[in-house]
Amino acid sequence: MGLGPYPTVSLAAARDAAFEARRHLTAKRNPKTERDRDRETGRTFGDVADEFLVAKYGNWSNEKTRWQWQHTLTQFSKSIRRVPVSEIDTSHVLKLLKPVWTSKPETAAKARMRLEAVLDYASAHGWRSIENPARWRGHLSNMLPKRQRLSKGHHPAMPYQDVPEFFEALESSDAMAARALQFLILTAARTGEVLKGTWDEIDFESRLWTIPAERMKAKRDHRVPLTDQALEILMPLYEARVSQYVFPGQRSAKPLSNMAMEMLMKRMKITGASPHGFRSSFRDWAGDKTSFPREIAEQALSHRVGDETELAYRRSDALEKRRKLMEAWADHCSGRQSGKVVSLHG
Repeated sequence: MGLGPYPTVSLAAARDAAFEARRHLTAKRNPKTERDRDRETGRTFGDVADEFLVAKYGNWSNEKTRWQWQHTLTQFSKSIRRVPVSEIDTSHVLKLLKPVWTSKPETAAKARMRLEAVLDYASAHGWRSIENPARWRGHLSNMLPKRQRLSKGHHPAMPYQDVPEFFEALESSDAMAARALQFLILTAARTGEVLKGTWDEIDFESRLWTIPAERMKAKRDHRVPLTDQALEILMPLYEARVSQYVFPGQRSAKPLSNMAMEMLMKRMKITGASPHGFRSSFRDWAGDKTSFPREIAEQALSHRVGDETELAYRRSDALEKRRKLMEAWADHCSGRQSGKVVSLHG
């Protein structure tokens, strides 16, 4: 059986084709028949993965998520992209997952889920007829050790007791990332919400930052009350603005890099904490050190609180109550004393 003329078919491609032919022979299948059938369907795993990415592109809320799916289905899965999708079996999946299953458990778990989704997509279109080899329950769960889950979320958080000292340390930096990180801490917002924030979202008169629904994880507008400390960060930036973005990057037409705040923390030798983790710091502080109701703290994080019936009747976002909570948090972060924090521990 010919493998194709050189240089139209590279040596690497010929080696891959020869490997597939030997695999068919081992399984007592005629490699030429299998090759001809694969040519008729014309779909490798890479073909299906690329089609899947196009079909699902709109389902993912941010560029980071899209990049992660694309990386898994291109670079991570590079060794199987030329394999006919109908022939992907457990050995292919294990070859990908085993090297990272224990060393990078979160990466491996997400990769497994993405492989399963692509193979389900292929089955739904009639390109596969055998069981999904990336399925966990009752299949890979019998072959791979149970993944160790993180004890508290995916983002390491700084203890709220340490936040004031860290916040003060940021004051000594002139970096744009330092201002963005201070603003993120004061507003308990997500990294992407802060970095992609634009000046037209800021209302100085009403002391409000309104994040549009398309940039929110919950897909609804979120109003953030701005404290004195937050406005002290924004005003100098506004007066010297060169971009529509509140925190522009090196190129004013683009926002600050998604990794800028994390890299700043690394340069400051901060370990065991991440930018996103300050949301947990805020939530722990609100629960441990104040008498604000739980639902107010959850609304400050833009979390849905209550069942569908309760949500249907409660239309208000409790802005003024949240404003008092955020003022108390800002006083804590900046080391200012106030009477807003009510200790629950004597």
